[in-house]
Order: sequence, then structure tokens, then C-alpha cells
Amino acid sequence: MKSQARVVVIGGGVVGCSVLYHLTKLGWSDVMLIERSELTSGSTWHAAGGFHTLNGDTNMAALQGYTIRLYRELEELTGLSCGLHHVGGITLADTPERLDMLKAERAKHRYMGLETEILSPSEIKEMAELVNVEGVLGGLYDPLDGHLDPSGTTHAFARAARMAGAEIVTHTRVLKTNARADGGWDVVTEKGTVVAEHVVNAGGLWAREVGAMAGVYLPLMPMAHQYLVTEDIPEIYERASEFPHVMDPGGESYLRQEGRGLCIGFYEQKCEPWAVDGTPWAFGHELLNDAFEKIEDSVNFAYRRFPVLERAGVKSVIHGPFTFAPDGNPLVGPVPGLRNYWTACAVMAGFSQGGGVGLSLAQWMIEGETERDPRAMDVARFGHWTTPAYTLPKVVENYQRRFSVSYPNEELPASRPFRRTPMYDVWDRMNAVFGETYGLEVPNYFASEGEPRYETPSFRRSNAWEAVRAEVHAVRKMVGINEVHNFSKFSVSGPNARNWLDQIMAGRIPKPGRLSLSPMLSPKGRLFGDFTISCHNDNAFQLTASYGSQDFHHRWFEKHTQKGVSVQNVSDQVTGFQISGPNARALLQKVTSQDVSSEAFRFLDVKSLIVGLSKCRVQRVSYTGDLGYEIYCDLMSQRQLFDSLWEAGQSLGLRPFGMRAMMSLRLDRFFGSWQREYSPDYTAAETGLDRFIHFQKDADFIGRKAAEAERVSKPARELCAFEVDACDSDVVGYEPIWHEATVVGFCTSGGYSHWLDKSIALGFLPRDRLFEVTDFEIEILGERRRARRLNDPLFDPEGLRLRQ
Repeated sequence: MKSQARVVVIGGGVVGCSVLYHLTKLGWSDVMLIERSELTSGSTWHAAGGFHTLNGDTNMAALQGYTIRLYRELEELTGLSCGLHHVGGITLADTPERLDMLKAERAKHRYMGLETEILSPSEIKEMAELVNVEGVLGGLYDPLDGHLDPSGTTHAFARAARMAGAEIVTHTRVLKTNARADGGWDVVTEKGTVVAEHVVNAGGLWAREVGAMAGVYLPLMPMAHQYLVTEDIPEIYERASEFPHVMDPGGESYLRQEGRGLCIGFYEQKCEPWAVDGTPWAFGHELLNDAFEKIEDSVNFAYRRFPVLERAGVKSVIHGPFTFAPDGNPLVGPVPGLRNYWTACAVMAGFSQGGGVGLSLAQWMIEGETERDPRAMDVARFGHWTTPAYTLPKVVENYQRRFSVSYPNEELPASRPFRRTPMYDVWDRMNAVFGETYGLEVPNYFASEGEPRYETPSFRRSNAWEAVRAEVHAVRKMVGINEVHNFSKFSVSGPNARNWLDQIMAGRIPKPGRLSLSPMLSPKGRLFGDFTISCHNDNAFQLTASYGSQDFHHRWFEKHTQKGVSVQNVSDQVTGFQISGPNARALLQKVTSQDVSSEAFRFLDVKSLIVGLSKCRVQRVSYTGDLGYEIYCDLMSQRQLFDSLWEAGQSLGLRPFGMRAMMSLRLDRFFGSWQREYSPDYTAAETGLDRFIHFQKDADFIGRKAAEAERVSKPARELCAFEVDACDSDVVGYEPIWHEATVVGFCTSGGYSHWLDKSIALGFLPRDRLFEVTDFEIEILGERRRARRLNDPLFDPEGLRLRQ
């Protein structure tokens, strides 16, 4: 075993071996993998080995497609068999809601190049004759679905890595990972210490323990999972071709052929967390004791759906643990707060996602960014506030919902409410219906008197419709108030603060007392942030952006840290409210003695004011597209500030509004949203944010060369707005845009404008289609709805109300 390496990967399951292989594929050969036992000794060896592309996040689905296509390449490269069975798969829908979900997924697949299709019950029966289609409304067929040999596939990854120069050390347990002053790591093992520039935690069942060696808590939990293999079944072995995969979400099961019989596994409600307090180091190739009692209900359902099972004997039972994160997606990427420490764990669907995870992490490490927006699996999506007590119920909830319908407006209850602001009980008394962002309770809307304080999950317009409509009209006609707690806030200070911001941000850095809007770019010109920059003085600034992306952004700031500048995440220390609507100025003037007239307080001004009794920073800007102000204060002053605003606002029609109304209001002005229109998948020029890039400044800001090149060449696609002839459902995101029977683009987000009484969508079109206005269609839940491209916002197109 060598004593130095550029990268040490800890863990020899399919994910660790994939990471090792992709590092070599992208050019790093001085890499090694250390495994405590044999390769595949954790969850890999007892995995069912199924693979599929279906995933609610389109980038995860694309990475799963990459993973599946990679296996043939591995076989050709190494000469080893992955035991591939591309038999295709059918996901059944036994309710209208589940069929809506499959139609929505099929729509996304159109522009992703995935050849899936919706089947009728008779077509399902023709393709998979052993399925009882009674009660089945349809299904989604994916020809890429299949299964493989877990051991063979893992060893193929390992051999490919070795062929490119990687070293693999087995039967060697890692004891410590100690950070070095130079940013590297001492990886202390039973057989000596390896000095590594980078460490990758691919510890699988032991990822928590490996993380703890570096002082990191990773929110994941092993769950005991059980599947059965039957004895020989004549209907299977006499069949002319292999039986396809069948996913039966209603029965919480997946089924495939295994040799001359069938394999069926369950995601049962009576699920069992395993090794809650830590995975024993001695655990490895063991299985857990059989637990038929927890799958009894699921088995009985399976007998009705697949009657042949009731006549088949059980040959073997596989009951073993594998790991989940709270939302079911992997934990991948650089760990915030640590240098050169990476994770690739909680990959519960290892043979669907392992290849894509390995590729993304290798790109991240070598190129500094990933090919696709990694937010669905980025370890930074869970902050330092997570605890084992939070993780356990969330993982149980996710396991139980593995096959549940996932609605775009659904809020899940486990581990809530957790993080709350001082305003929580006030909003609660006002009938707030809460959502959750980054662990924080956020009012989605305020239920009307007599209405349930629960939004019905749906792909269509929900019971929140009238309440949200009333909030929107209150803002547009009078004045509305909501918190700014769901914005991230960073304090940037020091003698080098302005110079640092000029390099980290692509836009103009404002003068004292002013604010600006600026994109933050990656070296390749991709969007890494969409910020409001407020200048208090030449050495003190506040950055405001997406609350849920604060660790993602703070990690980027730390990576580019410089002397003479301090960056502090004050998201939970600085809070306050935004007020918006035609009466917003009158309200602010009633609670401060200073002049806030349009001449004294201009659009994009930042001022220090006493509001009520509280010292506040107030900035004149509003995401609603209306006259508005953001009022920031210390956390301890928030309740008094609200009392002052609320009392003064009663004669002006002041009303609270939530995020549902905010998302409707922003559509009136075609304002994009972070992680929808703006993300690392897109560039500033594609989204129109290039209008905020200050190309005239002297600073060589990150991404400048790429942005300037695109300024000359022009982007191949551009963000557009549409008015949609929708029925009872609106665009959510990733619906295909049709023109003359061809898919030409896709939506990024949409919804209903309650002020305009129109369904609005935002999405990308290729440049050669930008001259078209009509003859577009947007596919919503399997139906193509007419859409008209809009050149200008239908509300206040010149932005006069913002600036009045």
C-alpha cells in the first residue's frame, strides 16, 4: 500500500468503485480505494440489482440514464460481464392521481430523450400477462429498465479503474481521517497512514462512522429491506422471452424475473430502521433474520396483483440493510466547512445511480463543477441543523413513501415543525398553512375562515386557490406583509470586501446606500447564484439569495476566500419583513419619522431607519413586482417590528401573504426563481440575467471569459414566457413545449396569475423559434394545451409601480 495519493476513496461498494473509475476516466490516475473487507461487502452484495430511469428530479433521471448506458461500455472495456438484462419495465397506476404522476413524468422524458410511453391496461396485459390489471388505469413503460449482477458490475468498475492506474486495497480498515494544515488529509489505517490531497467518503453502511472521523454528521440511516425469490414457475421458464420488470406502487412492490422464477421486493409500511446508533464494524456479509410479519400485508396484495405468486414456493429470502437520506436522494459533493472532503453516500438505488454519482463527483473534483445541476443530491442541501433525531423519522417517512405519488405541492409532516422564527405562533394564530424550506417553517398561505389548514396534495389546482387569490389581490390593491426569513443573508465586510465582491460577482457592486442585482457565475459561465447586493458602506455589504441554498453558496464563498474580507452567514440572525403593494409607502411612513417619499427613498436605495422602536435596514425592492420594501432587523426586534407594522397597517388594508401568493405575483412580471429558471444548468445569457453583468468593470470576475464568449456567439436557447390555455392544472416545471408536432423546448416553472386571471409558464426555446408567437403547445398531464409566447409582461410592463 502506497503512502501518498491524490485521492483516497473509502469504501468498496459499487459507488466507491464507480467514483474511482470515473476519476481515472477523467484523468486522475494517482488514486486509491481502501475497503475494510472485500469489495461489495456492505449493501452491494445483497442488492436486488434492478435499475430504472424514473426519478422525480430530471437531472437524477438523466444520471440514471447515463448509469444504465454505461454498463455496456464497462463490459467492452474490461471483458467482465455485468450480467445485464434489459427487459424493460412497467410502473402501474391504480388511481387517477398516480396516472397523473406518470403522465407528468412521461412529459418530462420527451425532451430528455428517454423513450418511455403510457400503456393502457390491455397493453400492460399483452406485455406482462401475469399481471392482474383489475383496477389498473394504465402504466408507464421504460425500455431501459432491467437488472444486473451486483458483484460482477462492481468488479467491472474496479477492474476498469485498475487498468487506468488506480490502486485498490482490501481488508484494511480506516481508523482515522485527520485534516492537515495544507488542506490534505492523513488517512490512518490498520496498515499505515496515507497522505491524501482529497478524501471521498463512500462508506455506505458505515458512512456515518467514516464521517464522524472528520467531525461530520451525515444525515442518513440504514433501513432493513426484504425481498423474496421464488422457486421455478412454469409460466416464467416456458416463456419465449424474459418477463419485464413490474413496479406496483399501490402494492408497495417491485417484481422481476430471477432465473426460472420471480423476485419480488417490498417497501412496506411496517418498516424497520437498522443500526440506529451506528453500524457495527464487524458487520459485512451477513443477512438479517427473516421478518415475514412486516411484509404480510404487502404479500397478500401481491397475491392479488400477481396471482402466480400464490402458487409459487419461496426459495430464498434476502433481508439486508441499505442507506437512505431524509429525502431518498444521495449525499454527494464537497462537505461544507471542510477542505477537500467529499461524500458519495446514501445512494439507495446504487445500480440506477452509481455511475452517474461517480461521474458527477469526478467532474466536481477535477473540473470544479458538474455537467448537470447537482442540487437534488448535493450534500449541502442539508444544513448543520440536522440531527439523528431529525433524520430517523424523515428516513422512515421516505421509505414508506418510496412508491407513493409525489405531488408538486405536497408538504411532508415528519420531523416538523422543527426550525421556527419568532413569528411562528403569530402566523399560526392567523391560520397559516406552513411549508418547509431547509428545515424552516414558512407560511405557504393563510387559510380563510372555516377552511381546513391543510393543502390537498394534487397535480391540479388545490383547495388553496381562493385563499391565495385573496392574498394576491390584497397585495396588488392595498398592501401585504410576509417575512424575509426565507432569504439567505450573508454579511461581507473588511477592507477588501468590495474588491472580493467584484471578483466573485459578475454584476455591478453598488455604491453606499444602494443595492444591485447580480448573477454569480461558475468558471464555465453557469449560474451559481442570483443575488441582491446591498452596500452599507465601502467595507460592509449584505448579500441576499435563496434560503435553501445558503450552504451551497457559503461553500463557494469559502472556496474563494481572500485576506481582508470576512463572510458570515447571518441568515438566522438577520430577519424582518417585506411589505408590498400600492399602500406600502404609506405604511412605512406611518412607522418611521424619516422621509420615505419617492424622491427621498428611490428604487434600489438602502437606508438605515428606525421603524417602530427597532433599528432597521430598509431597501426599496420587491420580488412581487409592485412598490415594496424589505425591512431587516435583529432577530430579537422582530416581534416588536411586526406589532408596529400590523397596528399601523390596519387602516391601509394590510394582510399577510405566503409563498404561494409570492410565486403567483412574480409571474405577472416574468421574474425567474432560483432553482427553477436560475440554476447551474443554465447560463446568464440563456436566462436573461446577462443584463445584470457589468462587462465594463476592470475585475476579472469568475466566469467572465465564458460570459463574454456567449455574449458574442449568442446562446442556443433563451428563456421565454407563455400564456397557456390551461384547464384545471398549470405548468409546474419540465413540461415539453411543442411547435408543429415537434418538441422544441421545455418549461422551467409556471402557475396561475390570480391578478391577470391567466395561466403563465416560463421555459426555454431555441433561438430559431423566438420569432414565433403562436402555434405553441405545452403538454400538461398528457394533454397539449395551446400557448402564446409573450414578449412583455402583462402587468406593469415598464415597471412603473416598482419605481413610483
